[in-house]
Amino acid sequence: MESSLIPLPPRQIEIGDAAQFVGTTPEAIGGYHENGLLPEPERGSDGHRRYGYEDMIRLLWIHKMVDAGIAMDDIREVLADAAPAGVDSGRETAVVQRMRTLEGRMGLLSDLVAGRLKGLPEGSLRQTDLDNLLVMERFFGPLGAAVNAGRYIVLATHPGLREESDRVEAAEDALDDTVAADDPRVAQAAAERHAFELKLDAAINNSGQAQSDNALFDSWDALHPAGAEIADGAGGQDAGSGEKCVSLIEAIGMMPYDYSPARLRCMELTGELAANELPAS
Repeated sequence: MESSLIPLPPRQIEIGDAAQFVGTTPEAIGGYHENGLLPEPERGSDGHRRYGYEDMIRLLWIHKMVDAGIAMDDIREVLADAAPAGVDSGRETAVVQRMRTLEGRMGLLSDLVAGRLKGLPEGSLRQTDLDNLLVMERFFGPLGAAVNAGRYIVLATHPGLREESDRVEAAEDALDDTVAADDPRVAQAAAERHAFELKLDAAINNSGQAQSDNALFDSWDALHPAGAEIADGAGGQDAGSGEKCVSLIEAIGMMPYDYSPARLRCMELTGELAANELPAS
């Protein structure tokens, strides 16, 4: 596929695209606003709501909890900044307490993804890891997200790589709108990202995850014979949820990331460095 055919991620999106990406309706999102689950985002000059990355992550988790049958009042408490004082120890409170934990949130991911993350050292996963996998499920479906989970398994079990990942991300985050796209820091950040990804790939290969991935593919193929409609990131059905997955190209054009021109240039340079590593055909 030509890279020019892949849309750049938007910085903000309107409610229609937000609903389509998540797999819900604008009316449902409006209801989340009315029920206090989703704060009102900023509005554009046309008066329409504009949703950014953090809004979308919150919306994706809300949608998962609604699908899991969690009551609106419980979802509101789960998403509150702090647990309310004086809560009784009933069944609903147990649901709230569980959903406040990473283990509880992990259970909202597809079984394929959640199954790969079980047994990791306590405290080794982060909420941002689960957020990223939640988005991957919408991009690639459960199987693609389960394969992508290997990245977070290695980060969770290799503290040195986790620290290096944090440093690389910090350098990328510093490429805000005050940094020109041709600033030397852009190329430096791209080089650091490329070097880190090579280390991470080597760690993944050395961990034996290739065998786990093959077993994952085999079990998936057994459950989804050729010709069955499945989630593959290309408009199939999300197995286990019945949701229609948007195509990968559509999804990239819907999920907002507040990336500056410098950050986008860094991504482009990183891609060029990776392409140069490929063997000549």
